[in-house]
Amino acid sequence: MTFEDYVAARGPALVRLARLLTGDRHRAEDLTQEVLGRAYVRWRSISRTDRPDIYIRRMLVNANTSWWRRRSSRETPATAELINTALDRSAVHRPGHDPGTAAAEHDAMWRLVSGLPERQRAVLVLRYYEDLDDASIAEILDCSAATVRTHAMRALAKLRTRHLVTH
Repeated sequence: MTFEDYVAARGPALVRLARLLTGDRHRAEDLTQEVLGRAYVRWRSISRTDRPDIYIRRMLVNANTSWWRRRSSRETPATAELINTALDRSAVHRPGHDPGTAAAEHDAMWRLVSGLPERQRAVLVLRYYEDLDDASIAEILDCSAATVRTHAMRALAKLRTRHLVTH
């Protein structure tokens, strides 16, 4: 597969992943472009790996982590753009469900998720939005599957606690 074919096929999904990791549409586009620029230079060796998508996702997560470390302020707004991108439109439009209530619930959820530590947020995004298993997430984050499960458990516990406090 050529680099151009890869970007055409996976580019939108990579931007979506970056949006979920960063919480900002513009930062996500910049981050994805930066990662793809670095991947282009090494595409010959990346394309020879068994799973180039895992390699590129790892680059994206690591680039986001590096950006956070360089940033002087760790404040992240929960933008409507992020919420609308991540929102499961089918849940909002199901018969018997109030679209306003569903949107408000998703808004509240994303505010909670955006407040998680970056590794915990990355695990939740990769697990629930990218639908990856623990082994794939561990490969992307360069850690063990047990560490992935620990991050997920702690993130979900934190979300439950914060959800109870806000309701």
